[in-house]
Amino acid sequence: MTRPLSLRVRVAGVALFAAAVVTANLGPISELVSFARANATASHILLVPVISLALLFQSRREILANVSTGWATAAPLLICALAAAIIGRRGSISESTLGLQIAAIVLALIGGFAVGLGTRALRIARFPLLFLVFAVPIPTPVVDAITLFLKKGSADAVAALFSMTGTPFHQEEFVFALPGTIIEIADACSGIRSSIALMLTVLLVGHLYLKARWTKVVLIAAVLPIAVLKNGVRIVTLSLLAIHVDPSFLTGQLHHEGGFVFFIVGLLLLVPVFALLVHLETRGLSVYEMTKPNAMEWSGYEN
Repeated sequence: MTRPLSLRVRVAGVALFAAAVVTANLGPISELVSFARANATASHILLVPVISLALLFQSRREILANVSTGWATAAPLLICALAAAIIGRRGSISESTLGLQIAAIVLALIGGFAVGLGTRALRIARFPLLFLVFAVPIPTPVVDAITLFLKKGSADAVAALFSMTGTPFHQEEFVFALPGTIIEIADACSGIRSSIALMLTVLLVGHLYLKARWTKVVLIAAVLPIAVLKNGVRIVTLSLLAIHVDPSFLTGQLHHEGGFVFFIVGLLLLVPVFALLVHLETRGLSVYEMTKPNAMEWSGYEN
């Protein structure tokens, strides 16, 4: 009877610690919610804690079967959390200080988990716990850099697709002169919001359905070119509809609220990649196994 009681105490302790951390940081959390509602590139933040909790609940039996001690792992996390909280609370709340405060909350939650349930349990729960990192607002310079990269990639994709469809155009960086209209790939047209959603979806799919590390990496790596292609398809589709059907397609609902439609397009483009990786895992193949020398050949050389 002692062990189950001890386990219940550990779980209750972790839950109480998490509740205390959240309660002590209601101000920054409220600011984070407001920030996520006001910024299109941060809307995913509201879903991150829900997804992390769902994944932890899904793995609860394996986690609780591997409870141990974890002070050595927890101490650096809690120290970093305290430092980030102190620095983040200096002065008024801005985007940078908010990021530090939310990072402090995430580190504290992971550290508390390690204290209560130990290093082995932390290793099993690492994905849902690390997924909380996506609740930290992405710094503006990073968002700007990603946006510029996506705009450049989208411009190249748009030029290629216009050429493939036989549409005459003149390009000057992000501006395309088309028959009867001119379009510009603005920051809002970079597709960064749907690209972030696509990346998070792929991370979850890889975690849930792929086993080998290399297949997960390949799936994640496939997101970038497909995100660029998907955005190019979106821009070209709207442009061709505006040219051949109705100019209002460039200003209408599909332009402003059609991101989800093309997000689905991106997912469909990833399906063959995912299916191939599942097939390779099912056959028991890996990059190492496909390239390593035969063991008997090596033993022959040694002899």
